[in-house]
Formats: sequence, structure tokens, C-alpha cells
Amino acid sequence: MDSIIRKAKIEDLATLLDFEQKIIEAETPMDPTLKTDERISYYDLGEYIKADHTEVAVAEVDGEIIGSGYGQIRDRKEYFKQKKMGYIGFMYVKEAFRGQGVSQEIIKYLSDWFAAKNIKEIQLDVYDQNPRAIRAYEKAGFEKYLVRMRINLKDQS
Repeated sequence: MDSIIRKAKIEDLATLLDFEQKIIEAETPMDPTLKTDERISYYDLGEYIKADHTEVAVAEVDGEIIGSGYGQIRDRKEYFKQKKMGYIGFMYVKEAFRGQGVSQEIIKYLSDWFAAKNIKEIQLDVYDQNPRAIRAYEKAGFEKYLVRMRINLKDQS
């Protein structure tokens, strides 16, 4: 499979919004705090495509967009050595193309974009109940370094 990784265009927005809903659909069972009675959105993809501090990437095969991700430069707290960090999100690959290295290509593209911007660290969030995604990120060199925990007090007996 020959895929091309490129910067997203505003003309790609309809496909990207569909990918976002597929991500939300997959993550809803992993997060009981997400609303289920209305359509939700995680990202302002139209603005991300236009922004200088965000790079939205798409993977294409034979003119079909099959995957996505974004990289965003974010400010860090004053107590960190580096004032800026990279953040990766919106990782999605169509089912038929999973397991073929597409997410690795998108991560590489975004990592190169961050490096060109002199960003030294990249972070991301992934649900603990998503071992396939965790394995993909670990394969790309990411390591677990912090565990976020929560409790929903209304569920307490």
C-alpha cells in the first residue's frame, strides 16, 4: 500500500468531521462521562486546519483519505524546562487500513513538523481501555509517564 501523508485542506473537512464522530463513537464506551444524548465534538477542525500552531495531517491512498491526526504546539507551565510542547490528537485510521503502519506514518509526519518548529517533547492522551492504540503509540516510541485517575462520586454507595 502506498499512502501519502499531507497537510489537510479545508476541502477535507467533511471527511475529517466523519472521522471525529467515529473516534467519539469508539471512545464513548470507555468514558462514562461523555454525553450520549446529543452529538458532541472534540475538535474545531476547521480552525485547526487554518492555524499556524496546529498541523492537521491526512493519509491518502488512491485519492481516498484513510487516516488523520493533528499536532499542536501548546504552552507549558513555567516550571518546565521547555516553554512549549507538542501534542498529538485526532488519530484515526479507517478499519480496512489498520495494522498497515498508517498511524506510524502520520506520527512520523507530525514528529517531523514538530522538529522543524524546534519542539523537543510530544505528548498525547489515550484511554487505558484502548490497548491497540497504546501499542501503536509505544511502537512509535511513546512511553507512559503519568497516570490520571478519577472517581465519580455519584456512583459511590
